Amino acid sequence: PVHRLDYATTGLLLVGKTNTSIRALNDLFETKQIVKIYYAITIGNMESSGVVNMDVDGKQARSRYHVCDSVVSKRFKILNLVRLTPKTGRRHQLRKHLAHIGNPILGDAVYGNEPLLLKGKGMYLHAYSLRFNHPVLEKEFYITDPLPVNFQKIFPDFKP
Repeated sequence: PVHRLDYATTGLLLVGKTNTSIRALNDLFETKQIVKIYYAITIGNMESSGVVNMDVDGKQARSRYHVCDSVVSKRFKILNLVRLTPKTGRRHQLRKHLAHIGNPILGDAVYGNEPLLLKGKGMYLHAYSLRFNHPVLEKEFYITDPLPVNFQKIFPDFKP
């Protein structure tokens, strides 16, 4: 693997096949030439879009978000389907940023609100896409992984 996902995060993970490709892909991540898009389901009212600038583990971290759809929920009041674009790649960055603005990710046992946890349902954070110029083939790659079924159950009509 050339990058990491939190244990409970679903979706794409980029893997290099050779030492040369691993180094080249690592360089693309280091120089922020790989564009990552995530989707999350968050709890509570949110602004329709925004940027969160908040240090994570003492390092600068920045994430953009856009609310794609919202639904009313008996238990959670409001659930939002949010597209996330991290501009940096810090550990638990998206989870910490969303919790910081008062909209934790549904099912996040670490940064979520204890009374609102989903026992055994997992966390609703999905690594949806990666866009980058392949370092060996020298052409643009855009890779996606469809939203998991548990996302589709809450937002059945959403098409990324």
